[in-house]
Amino acid sequence: MKLNPAALLCTMVALMVTTLTVQATVVNLATSFEQPVMTEGGGRTLLVEEITATWCPTCAEIDPELLQVADSHGSRITLLALHPSDGVDAFQPAASQHRIDRLALTNPEVAQSTPTFVVESGEPRRGYDAWADVQRDILNAELARQNVSQLDVEVVKTERGYKASVIHADLISTNETQLTLMVMEHGKSMPDGVVNPGGDHRDRVVVGLAECALDNHTITTSIGLFDATVEGTCEASFSVEFDAMDSWSVLLVHEPTAVGLMAGEDAQSHGAVELAFRDRGMQVSESNGFGTVLLVACGMLAMASIVRKK
Repeated sequence: MKLNPAALLCTMVALMVTTLTVQATVVNLATSFEQPVMTEGGGRTLLVEEITATWCPTCAEIDPELLQVADSHGSRITLLALHPSDGVDAFQPAASQHRIDRLALTNPEVAQSTPTFVVESGEPRRGYDAWADVQRDILNAELARQNVSQLDVEVVKTERGYKASVIHADLISTNETQLTLMVMEHGKSMPDGVVNPGGDHRDRVVVGLAECALDNHTITTSIGLFDATVEGTCEASFSVEFDAMDSWSVLLVHEPTAVGLMAGEDAQSHGAVELAFRDRGMQVSESNGFGTVLLVACGMLAMASIVRKK
């Protein structure tokens, strides 16, 4: 059976809506993690990295809004806050600076100002009014992305804190790539006596990470964690243990190594998945709204096709 163009478009739209309306794995704060909690069917999430600072008035103004932005996109994006080791920021986690240094490998001027948003290591978007450009970058990255690595992660309680482990990694490439496990702290409190604009906490702060090189299955970087281990391969036994924070996210990413980036490899990630331990800021996702718009457009085209046939 041959589909007419309107029917073919509707089929494509249905597939897009199915993908876009998947919700991120958000676990409420009543969860004990005595039994492992895991993601399911992850990998399509895009990285949106924000270079921010506690001393930045604009950053303080938009920080409360960004959690709702992340929720509004469902599992389409994960939003990371990178605080620099600049001698002024109240946090200065080494893991955040490591990510900033990584972004600078492909864009040396990325950290010129705050806030700066980077979608999948693309063009830096700067300032409060940058979100329209960020939205376009997200959509363009989704449309350009063909194949992704399928990834899933699980987290379980330990005596010291939590352990996050790779439980599924069907990778589209292993050459000059790595699996990265990152830990973000939600609602990170400002230190006593520090006077900075905004409220008494900041969100989505990258406080720990580890990298496992897929060429030789070794831990190449471990920052801000109790430990990072791999007993066999990165795909089957890579795990990290981190502190028992009140609210956090774990992010598993398949991405090029620093060596690969310096050799000219495409800087975009091959896939990512997030498991968040926090209260959800919004219940209705923007992706659902976007899907509704697509379906309405599909219906209008279908009706126009019927009218033309008459």
